[in-house]
Amino acid sequence: MLDRAASSIAVKADDRDAALKALGISEACTAPSGLAVHSPIDGSLLATVATDTPASIDAKIARSAAAFAEWRTLPAPRRGEFVRLLGEALRSAKADLAALVTLEAGKITTEALGEVQEMIDICDFAVGLSRQLHGLTIQSERPEHKMAEVWHPMGPVGVISAFNFPVAVWAWNAALALVCGDSVIWKPSEKTPLVAFACARLFAQAAAAFGGVPDGLLEVLIGDRAAGEQLVADPRVPIISATGSSAMGRIVGARVADRFGRAILELGGNNAMIVAPSADLSLAIPAILFGAVGTCGQRCTSTRRLFVHGDIYDEVIDRLHRSYATLAIGDPREEGTLVGPLIDGGAYRIMQSVLDDARGKAVRVVGGERMYGEVGEAFYVRPAIVEFGDDISNVQEETFAPILSVFRYTDLADAIARNNAVPQGLSSSIFTNDVREAELFTAAVGSDCGIANVNLGTSGAEIGGAFGGEKATGGGRESGSDAWRGYMRRQTQTTNYGATLPLAQGVKF
Repeated sequence: MLDRAASSIAVKADDRDAALKALGISEACTAPSGLAVHSPIDGSLLATVATDTPASIDAKIARSAAAFAEWRTLPAPRRGEFVRLLGEALRSAKADLAALVTLEAGKITTEALGEVQEMIDICDFAVGLSRQLHGLTIQSERPEHKMAEVWHPMGPVGVISAFNFPVAVWAWNAALALVCGDSVIWKPSEKTPLVAFACARLFAQAAAAFGGVPDGLLEVLIGDRAAGEQLVADPRVPIISATGSSAMGRIVGARVADRFGRAILELGGNNAMIVAPSADLSLAIPAILFGAVGTCGQRCTSTRRLFVHGDIYDEVIDRLHRSYATLAIGDPREEGTLVGPLIDGGAYRIMQSVLDDARGKAVRVVGGERMYGEVGEAFYVRPAIVEFGDDISNVQEETFAPILSVFRYTDLADAIARNNAVPQGLSSSIFTNDVREAELFTAAVGSDCGIANVNLGTSGAEIGGAFGGEKATGGGRESGSDAWRGYMRRQTQTTNYGATLPLAQGVKF
């Protein structure tokens, strides 16, 4: 593998300060005490930020509820105009915001830029959506009656985001919620709060340009799990959108349901790819590579499992190992780097524990060792390929690290069954040039995941389609298509414009 010099991996104070100053958040990052924020690039301290107390969280939720009461009265196209201005603010700050994403989350530059582009794209999508929040006209069985279905704003939307997509997932929710007439309360990961401050400042810029934005339309909560629990439990927040592990989702979903709220859950993804005999390997190998090692394997859509037909197994494995050997691993800010660091030491220890267990079961394990151990509390690793024999048919648990588990198959129906035979159900893909295999994989009896791709990988969704998955992935949907309905309440309206009062189903009373 192409290793970068460890001596060059350092976040200089001047670079850090310049990044914070460019986004106007220097003052928020110098609290005398509070949450310490470290860069995964070298483990250095980026900032110390003040955390919310139960009282301040309560006050922010109250402000958000008051903002909702005002914001919902604006026509949706006017709300869309504000989101357009937010998108313009993001465009102007794209490079600076992406640089902060890299510093705080460890993403390589091109992925960080892509994440900010997702924010811009969803704002563009939401602007058009603001004129299309349409309902239905329904034929009434009663004479001189009109029946319609309309959608109304719901209330404050709580967004709990994860470190791996520290800004895009917030934007997916916020842009739609805002045009739908809702206010937003954002609880970012405690590992990546700085980008939330930056987005809040850009939000304020858009608000100043728009004029008339109620105070509290966006509130940011900074804290640990307790802050999220308070948000989740508050009945003034009818919608909670949470991104994280399936274990977290089980807790959040139950607590929101207990108060009859609505949960939009985006949870674990133990994603699989099938490589059929007819696959174009010039497409499949790069897709596997990006899916397995992109974001250092820390995407919910990362490729975790690979099912390769026996006829091409040896060739695929050989080409994969040769591709892995060319990976540039190191400082995510450096041009040409393809794999940056894991988020922290906890992620590294989990990865090593999984690999230690795999070594006792697998036919071959290559990679997984730590690199640049001299770079403080930074955790760079060689992505691992784990080949299992016929005695191991699947991997049930998601590991948020660059570990690719490889299996051999002979029958497509069996490969699809193994694709489905895990608790998670987010993303899946097949590489094949056989139209029958492609149709089977995407049929009702095929992949049971929320995303099923043909001749592209599991990772890298577009904002135009609703994003989410089934089973332990939570069942939520965000971003495009009709995901906007998750942020609104449906109301059936019937108007009697006649002079009699007929009852439905012919009831006489």
